[in-house]
Amino acid sequence: MEATFEMLLKLTHIRVIRVEQTKIGAYIITVESTLEHTTCHLCKRRIDTFYRLDDWIMLQHLPICGSKVFIRLQPKRFRCTYCSGRPTTTQELPWYRPRSSLTKASEEYLLMQCITSTIEDVSIKEQVGYDTIEGLLNHYIATKVDWSAYERLDIVGIDEIALKKGHRDYAVIITVRSADESIHLLAVLPDRQKETVLAFFNQVPYRLRRTVTNVCCDMCAAYLSAIETVFGFDTIVVDRFHVARHYYDAADAIRKEELARLKKERSEREYGLLKGVMWYFRKRPQDLESEEQDVLNCFFSAAPRARQAYELREALTGIFETARTKAEALDQLGEWTVTVNDSGLTGFDAFIHLLFEHLNGIANYFRDRYTSGFVEGLNNKIKALKRRCYGIFNLDHLFQRITLDLEGYAVFGRFSLRH
Repeated sequence: MEATFEMLLKLTHIRVIRVEQTKIGAYIITVESTLEHTTCHLCKRRIDTFYRLDDWIMLQHLPICGSKVFIRLQPKRFRCTYCSGRPTTTQELPWYRPRSSLTKASEEYLLMQCITSTIEDVSIKEQVGYDTIEGLLNHYIATKVDWSAYERLDIVGIDEIALKKGHRDYAVIITVRSADESIHLLAVLPDRQKETVLAFFNQVPYRLRRTVTNVCCDMCAAYLSAIETVFGFDTIVVDRFHVARHYYDAADAIRKEELARLKKERSEREYGLLKGVMWYFRKRPQDLESEEQDVLNCFFSAAPRARQAYELREALTGIFETARTKAEALDQLGEWTVTVNDSGLTGFDAFIHLLFEHLNGIANYFRDRYTSGFVEGLNNKIKALKRRCYGIFNLDHLFQRITLDLEGYAVFGRFSLRH
């Protein structure tokens, strides 16, 4: 039976001496080290002069067939014959950390369980103390980015999330998208002030700053100024969908004006024929059902300004979808603004001002068609994380939990291969 448990445990440099089962079904497996040497904690030389056995330690290991497993071990102590005073050193085997109550495999298993879950839930399910699991997070997961892990940055994204619903309490999330399209967290900043963002960007090592080609963001002045200062004006890529929100809102404002006018001018029965037109107006033409198109056509026949706004909106969306180069896009955007001015509609005036104010950043989208989609996708994960944890307001903890959710399977999933 001892040989069977040695095979199941998959722990190196041990021999199973005894296996006991408690009344509640847990296994206590007493083992001894098969190594006859260690490394002196002072001179770092290999030493093999046995001194004595140390006190017993008990380590929780991965469960076997649903039963808890504990490893019971008396570490060996060796005397150093090289150092003055002949100090002794306790042998440490590679499958556990000193002063930990868990084997490394068990630690990694618990961290895996924390992915998309809460520490409290894992503590209850695995019957391990909350503080123990929190200590594992602090030991294995840093609270700041490790720049040495990156050779290039290339595509950086920046956006904010609300820490508290209904409050203007924001944290800024800065991420990088790798060549394999995986997302990595660079920072969680306490606010979206220019000074805060600029201070972080200035911490990026110079060797990595030179590799940044695109920084995807919205039109927040603080972001744009900090990006331009550190990475250069031409790295700014204003997110296409933030732009679209502005010109969609402009068209929708004209739709509202026309509906308000028709409600005053037409009878209740005639106005009732336009039921649902708000939703149909917001759809793309190719997404409309025939009945929806009929209602929209009825609206357009009574509100030609709304038809113009709809067609201008779709024309601009067509530019974003079809323009092949930045130069071509700039030409088409210029033609579109002329068409708007000739139409006599003033509802797009604020958007056109915004367009020219951020024209270079908006046009940079057409170089490689990068957007902030990867940042928005991460924001959805963070919202789910906040709901699970009933809010996380400590930014260091938030950094750790986001990192664990993003990279935990890749880092800690290896225990499934070893154990």
